Amino acid sequence: MDLLNDIERLVSCESPSDDLAAVARSAEVTAAVGAALLGAEPERIVLDGRTHLRWRLGSGPRKVLLLGHHDTVWPIGSLARIPFGVTDGVLRGPGCFDMKTGLAMIFHAVAAAGCPDGTTVLVTGDEEIGSPSSRGLIEAEAVAHRAVLVTEGSADGGALKTERKGTSMYEVTLHGRAAHAGLEPERGVNATVEAAHQILAVARLADPALGTTVVPTVLSSGTTTNTVPAQGKFMIDVRVRTLAEQQRVDDDMRTLRPVLDGSEVEVSGGPNRPPMEPSASAELFRRAQRLLPGVTQAAVGGASDGNFTAGLGIPTLDGLGAVGGGAHAEHEHVLVPEIGPRTDLLAALVKELT
Repeated sequence: MDLLNDIERLVSCESPSDDLAAVARSAEVTAAVGAALLGAEPERIVLDGRTHLRWRLGSGPRKVLLLGHHDTVWPIGSLARIPFGVTDGVLRGPGCFDMKTGLAMIFHAVAAAGCPDGTTVLVTGDEEIGSPSSRGLIEAEAVAHRAVLVTEGSADGGALKTERKGTSMYEVTLHGRAAHAGLEPERGVNATVEAAHQILAVARLADPALGTTVVPTVLSSGTTTNTVPAQGKFMIDVRVRTLAEQQRVDDDMRTLRPVLDGSEVEVSGGPNRPPMEPSASAELFRRAQRLLPGVTQAAVGGASDGNFTAGLGIPTLDGLGAVGGGAHAEHEHVLVPEIGPRTDLLAALVKELT
């Protein structure tokens, strides 16, 4: 199958987001696969050293944007340990599910639809690290289109992703005062103790009933075991279902105040991706249901570039890529029998939307 061969080409070119040279190599492989099917070379857009690719088919008004990324979380050398392969209908290899298979599906689906006028394909190279250079490009492209189709991997059981939580990321820095921990600890202001107070305050911002998670993660403080820590910091991962909750948590983060006399609290960071609320995908999901009876939908906690487009009010449907699982994990895989029907669904959606 030509589609499997193209997936192998993409998976076999390792592309960790933090390796600019690797991302550039992957962009060239992706460009070659896409150009062969779409009949045109892409624009190569390099932002902050990261290579993104864009195909604008035809000269008419923009209608549908197909969105994907070619970077992965897997470091160079992972392919040697987890080589590309297909066994008993299961395809494996680093990045196969997230989201090299979805990329190949875009190219084959658009080609099967006849490369219709008004179709745009945008493939970015920094999604796995939060799309710092490509967000503006994605948003500028999206507002010119009527709909966005995202070929990230499906949810469990092949469900399309019709709701994604928004994400916020924060760093809280605690400023104290150093002193000898044994001789005169009372002269110090302990940044570790202040961190403990702030971590508990931050954790209380979660609201399980609304699906809001506020999770303190990485923590560091102090320099030596016999010194009262003068500085510490911790990171926070926030996931929310609504813009109102994202704003509420952000407002509360900005009101953090020190507990210990003489300490200071500094908060940086903020919202990264807005939530993709169900209303953004409702109409597109109804179309998908009609084209592929039995297809289901799911709300997921992870975010994608589809959050950006949905946040702008552009109808967005996600999870149109591979059926499988194990994103970012050793058991990452794709179910080969599902690739054909899902590519056909994508092609049918492109035809309808153009």
